[in-house]
Amino acid sequence: MFKLNAGAMHPANHDARAKRITAANDLVNRTLAQHGLLTGQHGGMPDLSGLMGNLATSPPASAPLPTGARFDTDRFACAHGARSYRTYVPSTAVDGINGIVLMLHGCTQTPEDFAIGTGMNTLAELHRLVIVYPLQSRGENAQSCWNWFRRGDQMRDRGEPAILAELVQQKMQEFDVPANHSYVAGLSAGAAMAVILGATYPDVFAAVGAHSGLPFGAATDVPSAFAAMAGQGAEPAPPKTAQTVPTIVFHGAADATVHPSNGRRIMDQVSAAGSIQTTETMDVATLSGRRVAKTTRATNLGAPMSEHWQIDGLGHAWSGGQKGGSYTDPTGPDASAEMIRFFLETTAGEF
Repeated sequence: MFKLNAGAMHPANHDARAKRITAANDLVNRTLAQHGLLTGQHGGMPDLSGLMGNLATSPPASAPLPTGARFDTDRFACAHGARSYRTYVPSTAVDGINGIVLMLHGCTQTPEDFAIGTGMNTLAELHRLVIVYPLQSRGENAQSCWNWFRRGDQMRDRGEPAILAELVQQKMQEFDVPANHSYVAGLSAGAAMAVILGATYPDVFAAVGAHSGLPFGAATDVPSAFAAMAGQGAEPAPPKTAQTVPTIVFHGAADATVHPSNGRRIMDQVSAAGSIQTTETMDVATLSGRRVAKTTRATNLGAPMSEHWQIDGLGHAWSGGQKGGSYTDPTGPDASAEMIRFFLETTAGEF
């Protein structure tokens, strides 16, 4: 899922593209070697062709829309840059919109792919939500990854966080959505960017959902990104904010791409961001045939602050996702339904 490319790759022809992919693989190999992360064969150099992905991927066909629903295509531009995006407006919008969810796809994915895989549009119909799916530009990252590991994309009023936050603010005005009903969720690189948005724009996003992601400040360049993904990075400093944004985290215990320890680190950052006294409870259950450890932290008044779901047998994939999308595991539990449940239970103003 993570295909870290600090610069853009503009394909000209097949041979040139192949050479660039080879060069990128070589760079990743050298980076991994510097951090002691190589475990493959061939003199310790693993085959990273799968890690780099296929530049020519075709999005899955969109599912039929309910009568009255829309799945619009548009482009947003501001002083910090521009991105194309899709907006799902449910047929139930005629009864009023309850909130907006910004959905950030993982590397090599598209808005259409992510919408199908997560099933969020179906939940939008049920809960009267508008879902916004930005598309990462390949001019900004060759593998369509959100650049969570770049310093310039970890700050308020700069780079990708600014673009995404301003996009959501525009949609909030368009659909007359109050500030405490806007949420952000993502997978993998998208989850890491969702965490950044929660840390840098707590006044815009009332809650965060992070699936298979990393904590704020886990990396500042490509080498530190690989170390963080392997669970060998330095302990990231908590974001400099006095406001805590409720966060729900999903992570597979069998995730070989982003080490499961990153899920716990996200949860710890949420607690460290404010000065709120919390209580912690842990429940272990078998859901969808899997052992699930769920850790919950709440304020002394019982308001939810964070949930951390660690799921045995789940790899680097969206838990309970649909087979038509990429990086999904249909077995469950249903991460999408739980995220929406958590979002609707929490508001930033309670903290």
